[in-house]
Amino acid sequence: MSTHSGKAGLVKVGANTVAEVRSWALNTNADVIEDTAMGDSARSYLAGLTSADASVDVFWDETDTNGQVALAPGSSVTLILYPEGADSGDTYYTGTALVTSKSITGSFDGMVEASISATYTGAVTTATV
Repeated sequence: MSTHSGKAGLVKVGANTVAEVRSWALNTNADVIEDTAMGDSARSYLAGLTSADASVDVFWDETDTNGQVALAPGSSVTLILYPEGADSGDTYYTGTALVTSKSITGSFDGMVEASISATYTGAVTTATV
């Protein structure tokens, strides 16, 4: 068993690495369908459809046209999340995602940052570099 430091992670839109990534998150879910019938002594369930969404937090960089700018709301992109880097043997998660929102914030005593959310269409694939 091995653990990983988040500093090695990265995010790509297709073949392009997103600049200035601070963090990312992948959430996977499965619907639960109740199949309890009269006469059963306990509730029972079946697995339903799966879904996934992701969020990416970055220091805002308007010159990152193939990364941050490409992650515009309404865009359909190949979103690839690398928890441990992109070296041979490293695991990553990939799929087609629809960008659902982008929020850009700034304060007088901090960096300008952006938070991007996306929903995957179809399954998220786990693979290795």
